[in-house]
Amino acid sequence: MNLAETMADKSPQARLLKPGSLLRDEDGNILDARSSVTLITSGSTKIVVDTGLPGEEGIIKDRLFDLGLRPQDVDLVVNTHDHPDHCGNNHLFTQAEFLSMGRDLVKEGDVIAPGVWIMETPGHSLDSLSVVCESSTRIVMAGDAIPILGNYIKWAPPRIHVDREKAMKSMSKIVEVADVVVPGHGCPFFVKEK
Repeated sequence: MNLAETMADKSPQARLLKPGSLLRDEDGNILDARSSVTLITSGSTKIVVDTGLPGEEGIIKDRLFDLGLRPQDVDLVVNTHDHPDHCGNNHLFTQAEFLSMGRDLVKEGDVIAPGVWIMETPGHSLDSLSVVCESSTRIVMAGDAIPILGNYIKWAPPRIHVDREKAMKSMSKIVEVADVVVPGHGCPFFVKEK
């Protein structure tokens, strides 16, 4: 094995456990919101970013089981913000430490595992954060800083936001860093400029 292969083996890996979704009525009002749930493995550390809506426990457990894991094998849970559709299954992860802007005062640039760090991305909420995974491509779990692909394509802030200017700055910050974005409510997408 050469050095490049050794380094590749040590880079963190991100896997989508469950894509998010967003259902709106004809006026654009949200009828149903379910967050994306992502597993990051960095060395022996297992991190779940967002835990979905209550009632989705079975999906998450099944997907973890498919990967040879159980919820109690997860070391860290990061909630991109404290809305119920993003932290509704925190109770599954009984052995995990929980990180969020509001709970443990994580901040911009904090490394939570080798190759995995925090990016402050307020706007949707004041406590919003994103998680950056330095894998073979740089993947950003954006939460509702970029809720769906449409926000990126139309370059529009989340419909629900507490500060439009901060929301737009956070989107710019994510796109500047990311090769791939995992939006809060959709499937991963590549950033075109990259």
